Amino acid sequence: MLKAIPFIMLDGKAAEAIRFYEEALGATVVFKQTFGESPGGENFSSEEQERLAHSVLRIGDTQLFTADIGSDFPYKEGNQVNICLTTADVNQSRQFFQALQQGGQVNIPLGEVHFSPAYGVVTDHFGVTFQIFTVKPHN
Repeated sequence: MLKAIPFIMLDGKAAEAIRFYEEALGATVVFKQTFGESPGGENFSSEEQERLAHSVLRIGDTQLFTADIGSDFPYKEGNQVNICLTTADVNQSRQFFQALQQGGQVNIPLGEVHFSPAYGVVTDHFGVTFQIFTVKPHN
């Protein structure tokens, strides 16, 4: 399994964008989680707890991810749309990450997080930002 999913990153406006895409595109929310609802969410400020950590929208046969940029990855014009490479294979995620960082920049090192055994963010030498996301195995 390998998917390349558009990922829209916003600065506190992700919930507003979701409502807009529901209306404008007939999007359906499949998943939504705030920073406050995620593990360790109590450690965020009350303002940051309300920000959207991740959402999955379905538009027809496609997915669109939307979230608010966290404090560890500052918002700037030009980084609103990322490509999320999604795979179930940790080794494939490592290969993608290693290849994309050549001549580029590591934004978040590839590593295990609560939602993925291997997740990281890298901007390639063309300035395109990729989120590498490995799906947790279902036990």
